[in-house]
Amino acid sequence: MSDTDIKSYMQSIGREARAASRLVAKAETADKNKALTAMAEAIDRDTKTLLAANAKDLEHARTKGLEAAMIDRLALSQKSIANMAEGLQQIAALADPIGEITGLSYRPSGIQVGKMRVPLGVIGIIYEARPNVTADAAGLCLKAGNAAILRGGSEAIHSNQAIAKCVREGLVAAGLPESAIQVIETTDRAAVGELITMQKYVDVIVPRGGKGLIERISNEACVPVIKHLDGVCHVYIDDQADFDKAIRIADNAKTQRYGTCNTMETLLVHTEIARTILPVLGKIYLEKGVELRGDEAARAMITPMNPATEEDWSTEYLAPILSIRIVDNLDQAIEHINRYGSQHTDAIITENYTRARRFLREVDSSSVMVNTTTRFADGFEYGLGAEIGISTDKIHARGPVGLEGLTSQKYIVLGDGQIRQ
Repeated sequence: MSDTDIKSYMQSIGREARAASRLVAKAETADKNKALTAMAEAIDRDTKTLLAANAKDLEHARTKGLEAAMIDRLALSQKSIANMAEGLQQIAALADPIGEITGLSYRPSGIQVGKMRVPLGVIGIIYEARPNVTADAAGLCLKAGNAAILRGGSEAIHSNQAIAKCVREGLVAAGLPESAIQVIETTDRAAVGELITMQKYVDVIVPRGGKGLIERISNEACVPVIKHLDGVCHVYIDDQADFDKAIRIADNAKTQRYGTCNTMETLLVHTEIARTILPVLGKIYLEKGVELRGDEAARAMITPMNPATEEDWSTEYLAPILSIRIVDNLDQAIEHINRYGSQHTDAIITENYTRARRFLREVDSSSVMVNTTTRFADGFEYGLGAEIGISTDKIHARGPVGLEGLTSQKYIVLGDGQIRQ
């Protein structure tokens, strides 16, 4: 397409999305749930078709020499397709947030003032690799009463279009407009530039992908953006940690999956427990092929280990690489996290309740955990049914963004003839 054609195409999509958003905003909960259930059933039924489409994308990705982390995010399996369908069913089972009224109170004038939860309107979602985002985003946006314009990466075009077909089938089954969820068909990058500047038709943008994509969207978007830039996640093992818990959690946080934003990238260990626990953890990591980089104290306890640079402490590896630092106390651990972290997800392993409470209060991240793995920082695991992404911003949504994060509130006022004096 030429630039003119792209602009015309995107403007048409925007107009249709805006019109559909008004219909979806007033749709009955039963109709939205019917659409979600039909989408899930179509995805389950078309598992073989989705796998075949994904195989085309994987073959193309390998031919292009995409990095292992990208291919890992791109790949679908029978299990991940089943999880997509289950996520849609879970969203259908969640309470509908739209129309919820909270905080009603009487004012001295006799009026009642409260808030009602309402849709955001039209949500543009730009994402790389992960085809499951197509289903998750469609389900969450629809249940929250929004229309959505989805723009997946070119590397997942066949997978995304196959999933989009199931989504449209669900909308039709419930009598909702197909244009409520639109998946952009062109892979031309100019479509992204148009989407993020269509203030007339788009109310918010959600980017999901690598740092380069999110930086571009943040810098160029003319509409509000819900985002996180990096996932530099930490686990701190306190000297009052349970040894077995600490081993299991520190292993899982790094090695359960390498290419995700909630994977641990830096391990902090209290100096009093380091000589006992680090050799055990080091053996586990090295046997699993994890490259270790550490400060001088850590390198004295585990070999082989490369020296950690200043840059390592603030790097999201998305790979089997781990930075390790020995700290003298909880204060030093919190200082390190708040200095080098990305305000995504950080965890403490300790049996000391007072220290756990301090960690929860003082670590400035969107998810802060005690005695569990950072890998749980996920909308599905949080009971949100699915998530649209993780937000490390402090305005509106923060952490995994589920249904509530895709809504806003408006004031409502109830009166009985009162007038202002």
